[in-house]
Amino acid sequence: MGFQQGLSGLNASSQQLDVIGNNIANTGTVGFKSSQAQFADVYANSLNGASANAVGIGVRVVDIAQQFTQGNISSSTNPLDVAINGNGFFRMSTNGQVTYTRNGQFKLDKNGFLVNSQGAQLTGYAANNAGVLSTGSAVPININTADLAPNQTTTVNAVMNFNSTLNVPGTQLPVTTPPVITPTQFDPTNATTYNSSTSTTVYDSLGNSHVIQTYYVKVDPTKIPASTPPLVTPASAWTMYGTVDGNLFDTTGNLTTPPALPVPLAVLGFNNLGVQTGVYTTTGTSAAYSATSPNAAKLVVPVPSQAVTPINTAPLAIKFDFTNSTQYGSPYSVSTMRQDGFASGKLASFNTGKDGTIVGSYTNGQTKVLGQVVLAYFTNSNGLQSLGGNQWGETSASGQALVGAPTTGNLGTLTSSATENSNTDLTGDLVNMITAQRSYQANAQTIKTQDQILQTLVNLR
Repeated sequence: MGFQQGLSGLNASSQQLDVIGNNIANTGTVGFKSSQAQFADVYANSLNGASANAVGIGVRVVDIAQQFTQGNISSSTNPLDVAINGNGFFRMSTNGQVTYTRNGQFKLDKNGFLVNSQGAQLTGYAANNAGVLSTGSAVPININTADLAPNQTTTVNAVMNFNSTLNVPGTQLPVTTPPVITPTQFDPTNATTYNSSTSTTVYDSLGNSHVIQTYYVKVDPTKIPASTPPLVTPASAWTMYGTVDGNLFDTTGNLTTPPALPVPLAVLGFNNLGVQTGVYTTTGTSAAYSATSPNAAKLVVPVPSQAVTPINTAPLAIKFDFTNSTQYGSPYSVSTMRQDGFASGKLASFNTGKDGTIVGSYTNGQTKVLGQVVLAYFTNSNGLQSLGGNQWGETSASGQALVGAPTTGNLGTLTSSATENSNTDLTGDLVNMITAQRSYQANAQTIKTQDQILQTLVNLR
């Protein structure tokens, strides 16, 4: 027995206690990965190698191996917090230097970049103004907080049921070519001159809203104008009139005011089974279906001048699509009234999906993709270099980072408004600490025993 074994044991136990103490100290560190001290025995070699009955000369620490097991995921009140469930790492950039972390506690800096507490920028795929991702190289993610541009209405999808039991209102005059109707036959202010009506809000190119009110009047289908090419005469027909912001308008996109005659915008036809046979509009001396949209009316809707400061915007070319509309013996109803325009909006909030896609929600009810978080995967995570501050650096031992979108490969998924807890096993480390303490005491005892043996030899005479 020599002092060497005991000294090496004391040193190994001391390092083990350091590792355990570091694990315990980081129990509350988000994304922390605990470590484990790994040991190997030591033998002295001669020129001819160690003999079969050689006695070892102690122990040494061969590795402080981090344990990259999954930590528990806890919910957070910060919508910018993101947790990884899987093997990936967040890719961070600090003045071009790339590091990796499991700590997903982020915030917005003054320039709109997602950063951690050390100021490192989270990287991912950028999105353009249309919300289309550029999935080339990963760049620092910048959240565009500008207002969402308005979108002009181009299509209105209207699915309705017209009550087949209703009569033609008032005294119906023959519809001539072009259509002529007495001013008293249809009047938007007189509910007895039409059978049903509905309204929808549309938007011009500047995001200003306009209310289009459509009115439907049952007519004698035999009195509808001739068509080029010829149309099959429907069993039932309804003429459609319209106002925009309270003003009547015609098929050419002009506002009509009294004493001008109201002009039907379109005619909706149905067969004797209540199925729509088509929608057509009258132009000049003929009427025809749309070649591409037989159940839609293409209308030119004028935009009235604004009250205080006139704003010149072009008339709205809107397709009113009545596909799936019916005429049954039940009350008039509107099951769908959907249009594709919207006003401008301000960014109200954003969240991160499982695949890392950052989606912004705006005050106008719209959403837009603002970017996508990427993750990095390493073949040998234990080869990463610990840099402190919850950061790791790539090394030759770890292998090159494999970067991609979450949910692909071995990267894992993301959880928004959540953080990954430290994976320290507090109970296990407390037990390991007792074991390491006992080992330290035992190694100290071997040194004490060796000292007593030497003392005995010194006292021999």
